[in-house]
Amino acid sequence: MKLKTLRRHFREGGKNLFRNGWMTFASVAAVTTTLLLVGVFLALMLNLNHMADGLEKDVEIKALIDVSADETDIEDIGSDIKQMNGAKSVGFLSKKDSLEKLFDDMGKDSDTWEMFKQDNPLSHAYVVKPNKPEQTESLAKDINKLDHIKKVNYGQDFIHELFTFNDYARNIGLVLIAALVFTAVFLISNTIKLTIMARSNEIGIMKLVGATNGFIRWPFFIEGALHGLLGSIIPIAVVLTGYSYLENTISDQITYSFVDILPFDPFAWQLSIIILLIGMVIGVWGSGMSIRKFLKV
Repeated sequence: MKLKTLRRHFREGGKNLFRNGWMTFASVAAVTTTLLLVGVFLALMLNLNHMADGLEKDVEIKALIDVSADETDIEDIGSDIKQMNGAKSVGFLSKKDSLEKLFDDMGKDSDTWEMFKQDNPLSHAYVVKPNKPEQTESLAKDINKLDHIKKVNYGQDFIHELFTFNDYARNIGLVLIAALVFTAVFLISNTIKLTIMARSNEIGIMKLVGATNGFIRWPFFIEGALHGLLGSIIPIAVVLTGYSYLENTISDQITYSFVDILPFDPFAWQLSIIILLIGMVIGVWGSGMSIRKFLKV
């Protein structure tokens, strides 16, 4: 496409915005409302995914070693685990270290358990990190088959519920966002269709004198993209302002380590680009749907 032709398309697309003032306002308002909801859901989904990924990365397997195992058996167990598929890292935790960690976790209440320093009831253990969270269960079963393994702990019930919740949250979020995007496409399509109907005779004449479908479409594509672009500005400003407030005021009050929201930068840039792209794509898509039947002359 020649630069002169492209400039003409942009000029016509821009003129159409002002030529159809109230219709443009209605279309931009529809996009703004929809993208505001999309932006809120996106911010929520991105942070839920971030926290879920953090929880999944913290998943570990603790393999308790039977008291009957000697030093050679313990070393053999460690070597066998390191050779297993799915084992990312393998660390040895002596029963002495386990007891000290228990005392640290209990804080002031640790005095009650002073007697165990003389007769430590805990077991030596290997702490294993899986390559992927999804491999946790299968890796734990393989470890449990080794000789001298007394028990394998990996938070079985919690892990299953965590993965199930993450899958549901992601799928529901994607469905809701897709539904909102299709709603916006429908609204833009109907709004731009009204402007195209008013110019249907002009489009018919252009077709009769030899104008190609692409030549006729481009100004409407650009008009739709501008609708989406303008409709993205307010949602981006509102969502980022609210997110900045939450990060500055609420993040310091969060006491749970797993509740870790994304930092404002680069989150703000990522969300802005996504909302802008969604706005422009649904604008172009809505325009394309509207003009299609008017090109059949």
